[in-house]
Amino acid sequence: MQQAIESLIYVLAFIAMVVAVQGVAGIIYSSRDSVERTNRRLTMLASGMARSDVYAALVRRPLEAPGKNAVVARYYNRLVLYYRQAGLEGSPLQALSFVGIAAIGLWLASFLLLRGGGLTGLILNAVIALPASLTLCSLAFFMWLGHRRVRRLKQLEEQMPLALDVINRALRAGHPVVSAVRLAGEEMGDPIGSEFGLVVDETTYGYEFREALVNFARRTGAPDAHFFAVSIGVQSETGGNLAEILEGLATVIRSRTMLGKRVKALSSEGRASALLLSALPAFLIAFILMTQPTYYTSKTSDPIFWPVAAGVFASYLVGLLLIRRIINFRY
Repeated sequence: MQQAIESLIYVLAFIAMVVAVQGVAGIIYSSRDSVERTNRRLTMLASGMARSDVYAALVRRPLEAPGKNAVVARYYNRLVLYYRQAGLEGSPLQALSFVGIAAIGLWLASFLLLRGGGLTGLILNAVIALPASLTLCSLAFFMWLGHRRVRRLKQLEEQMPLALDVINRALRAGHPVVSAVRLAGEEMGDPIGSEFGLVVDETTYGYEFREALVNFARRTGAPDAHFFAVSIGVQSETGGNLAEILEGLATVIRSRTMLGKRVKALSSEGRASALLLSALPAFLIAFILMTQPTYYTSKTSDPIFWPVAAGVFASYLVGLLLIRRIINFRY
């Protein structure tokens, strides 16, 4: 009797757990669906924010470089653009500061694994482990940032033909092109819905429509956005049926997307191998330097060490270039 009661309790506990998980999942998915039905710009406008405040919060304005050096400013502006193309807000300096904090935390945690002879050995190992920790955290951050950017560009590529269809139907119904873009921005979700809304906002604040489209193409980094901007610019100068132009562009983008997916499917194994072969040596060397710094430093006195290290590093760079040429398909 007692065993039957215990079994019944276990069954009821399992059923309660399943019901609880299903309820939580239903709440999460329902809230996600309600968010995905609109875009971030419309959500901010519905919350009561002024249109100018929404534009100031979402527009991709270049941030000031941390220094006056021209080289530093150029690379910083490039990082800002890359950061914005990933759909992230704020300053990249904040993200880099978090990377530095994580590197210091990883460096402090590595003290548990460091081995050295006395205080001098511990200090030497700690000094060598610090750049290794910074390398690990930096590689992890830039890989995550690149993944976010690629995912956002993929979403833009998938949404662009649908947005062009909305604009095309609006044009055939008699709407002007700016009104058609506004309609697409209200009907489409993120990221293209907010981006089209920013295009309309820029035309409202004094930009020419072609200039707003060029800014849209630049801040997104999507090739299809550049095609769209060029199509509008050429049509505005030479004339023609814009609806037919956009219909042809949507067809080309769909065909290009299908070709790209086919190429990626056929080359997925090679790209995965390239990523593993490129990232694994750097991660492995950084991890060894962080946990056992003397593994390499004890061999630096050998005269053959530096020529071999230079040869290995040069071979690694050549391998990176060759792998990039092999997997970088142009279509």
